[in-house]
Amino acid sequence: MPDSREDLLTDIRHDQKLARPRMWKVLLHNDDFTTQDFVVWVLEQVFHKPQAEAFAIMMSVHRTGRGIAGVFTRDVAETKMRTAERLAEEHEFPLLVTMEPDESA
Repeated sequence: MPDSREDLLTDIRHDQKLARPRMWKVLLHNDDFTTQDFVVWVLEQVFHKPQAEAFAIMMSVHRTGRGIAGVFTRDVAETKMRTAERLAEEHEFPLLVTMEPDESA
């Protein structure tokens, strides 16, 4: 005879629904010192963008003041943001990298 507690746990788990995690945009900001080549390199290395897409994002940063490097869960966004900041510091560039909630989802 099956344990009634086991049936109860199975029923409860069936009723539970997982919510999608909130997504976060990682933004690169324009400055007068970080080279365009470095921004493209960061987009390729950290955010795994193909060269053409990395160039287009860099141009958006250059023209509008900021560009979206990618949209990720919070932990991934924080890791990528910190990695880009560390690389900029190592290469002596003042590249500003921020993140904000993605309201489009």
